[in-house]
Amino acid sequence: MATFLYRLGRFAFRRRHFTALFWVALLALAGAGAAGAPAAGTTSFSIPGTEAQKAFDLLEERFPGASADGATARVVFKAPAGEKMTDAGNKATVRQTVEELSGGSQVARVTDPYQGGGVSKDGTIAYASVSYKVSGMELEDSSRDALEGAAEDARDAGLTVEIGGDALQTVPHTGAAEIIGIGVAAVVLVITFGSLLAAGLPLLTAIIGVGIGVSTITALASTLDLGSTTSILASMIGLAVGIDYALFVVSRYRAELAEGREREDAAGRAVGTAGSAVVFAGLTVVIALVGLSVVNIPMLTKMGIAAAGTVAIAVLIALTLIPALLGYAGRRVRPAGEKSKLLGGGRAAKKPQRPNMGTRWAAFVIRRPVAVLLLGVIGLGAAAVPAASLELGLPDDGSQPTSTTQRRAYDLLSEGFGPGFNGPLVVVVDAKGSDDPNAVFRQAGDDIKGLDDVVAVSPAQPNKAGDTATITVVPDSKPSSVTTENLVHDIRDTGADIKAGTGADVLVTGSTAMNIDVSQKLNDALVPYLILVVGLAFLLLIVVFRSILVPLKAALGFLLSVMAALGAVVAVFQWGWLSGLMNVEETGPVMSMMPIFMVGVVFGLAMDYEVFLVTRMREAHVHGERPSQAVVTGFRHGARVVTAAAVIMIAVFSGFIGSSESMVKMIGFGLAVAVFFDAFVVRMAIVPAVLALLGTKAWWLPKWLDRILPNVDVEGEGLRARDAVGDEDRELVRA
Repeated sequence: MATFLYRLGRFAFRRRHFTALFWVALLALAGAGAAGAPAAGTTSFSIPGTEAQKAFDLLEERFPGASADGATARVVFKAPAGEKMTDAGNKATVRQTVEELSGGSQVARVTDPYQGGGVSKDGTIAYASVSYKVSGMELEDSSRDALEGAAEDARDAGLTVEIGGDALQTVPHTGAAEIIGIGVAAVVLVITFGSLLAAGLPLLTAIIGVGIGVSTITALASTLDLGSTTSILASMIGLAVGIDYALFVVSRYRAELAEGREREDAAGRAVGTAGSAVVFAGLTVVIALVGLSVVNIPMLTKMGIAAAGTVAIAVLIALTLIPALLGYAGRRVRPAGEKSKLLGGGRAAKKPQRPNMGTRWAAFVIRRPVAVLLLGVIGLGAAAVPAASLELGLPDDGSQPTSTTQRRAYDLLSEGFGPGFNGPLVVVVDAKGSDDPNAVFRQAGDDIKGLDDVVAVSPAQPNKAGDTATITVVPDSKPSSVTTENLVHDIRDTGADIKAGTGADVLVTGSTAMNIDVSQKLNDALVPYLILVVGLAFLLLIVVFRSILVPLKAALGFLLSVMAALGAVVAVFQWGWLSGLMNVEETGPVMSMMPIFMVGVVFGLAMDYEVFLVTRMREAHVHGERPSQAVVTGFRHGARVVTAAAVIMIAVFSGFIGSSESMVKMIGFGLAVAVFFDAFVVRMAIVPAVLALLGTKAWWLPKWLDRILPNVDVEGEGLRARDAVGDEDRELVRA
């Protein structure tokens, strides 16, 4: 692989005009597609094979034209102090608002609070439900403006009015912190390279790669039903790995220049060596992200594939566009050890009087491997303790910031009708094969009324054929609570009894039940997916390092960093530690997809650092160095670059903590913490300690396995062999 990539790097360097034009044209094409595409919306949680999805599909079939997947809004009114919503003036204002809302072309129906039981018992709060013919993605701006305009008119009349539901959902923003993250990355690159131009190349190529990836996602969003969160997560991951991959290639290029190689040859060797590691690291990220499809949740599958596509683009750019731009830069990108004139250089730096920081740290760890190993494992174990209390769920309006009208509407409904009113359960009774469907409907309603945690049960609403009915159940607890989850299971148990006696199916759906089923499915898939990812990591690392214990150590270290990161997420977003600092206004269950998504992403990122750091150690050991000395050599060459890469990745991920979308905020925090634990605790401390304790045993591989394993040549052995042959030929010519 190294030889092929060497040729690719030299080709891109020589044919830089063609290479640069190709990527610019691709960016322009993707940008044009994105500019002409409709904006992305929010994807629905469809979960094939679950009861909530079966009930939803049954509603679509038996209640045609009901717009079961249409957008909804709840316009919540609160009377001024000392007044009631039943007062004549307030009632007239509400009815005028209902009439105003009913005039929209996309509106399916609007319920009058005074006819549909939408007034609280104390008379201070009322609500009107608005159902639309189209989904939130298809809702026109004019419909949203009309909704907000009607609410504003009621406010002018003296009422407090807030709007809940998904009709006002907008594309989340990430805030200025994302720009700060890129700024931190720029500073780190300048310090690492000592050159503004060399530092700018990884940033430029990463932005181009993310631009192509996100523009493509935006262009296909409407066709493939990609949510707005998909592009944000793709940009988060693509930006981080794009900067890192380019950093590794540029750093190796400067090192090759320092050894006296010609620039074209140096570019080829940088792509052949560091590029080989980039390909492997990128492949692990892509496989882990695409592997999310095994969970069989379409939204998660789309997110994983979109992010994987952006990572693949980042790899291709590092292998082709970076050497092309290095060709344009020429002598302005200096060999390692030299600084640009702007930064006080222009001449070779004096040789350091003492070993660099990476060498000193590795020597310290080798002297005290047991202490460092115990401290690292115990520290990560302590950070992982909160993960034992992990509760999974999905966000609703109650997790929104209190500054939003959705959250204020949620709070008003809880105040007037109880917390469970924000997450009603929809029970679908399919009595098509029953002799007396109405009797089955009544029995289902009566049985559900007798369950704990039930506040209200609506009369059954049959369809035109009279063979299927819906029953609305209002729980006593909030939608994201464990009590509501238990109620869903109790209703399903009751439905099983009804089916046994009458043959009718009783299914529970609605957004709350759908969220519960999503959480359960993700929870069930976590352990199998973890086994798949860790097993894959073990097999791939055996091929790369040609060792058994090194991959085993890498996989166990990955598990430690993931569990510690999950513990930190639980502590902040579920327990509320440092919630003010992270701007977490509402604590609650951790996002259902958070653990499995973090496993997939962190797996790939952890392998980045493992490959870039340990391949240098293996290279030194293969060339005759003692195991402990090989560890020091690996740190001398790789610690600075890996540290810079980790700091950049942490900065980029931390930038997304400022997002208005709770899922993006949580994933940004979780990935930043995971990278910190994995890079600085696992790879920088635990890995050298374990290798120092294992000695030569670390590189042991059974002979039979060594014979059958393919040689992927991540270290560039093929290039060194080629050099040796070239040297022999030159000696023969001289002779």
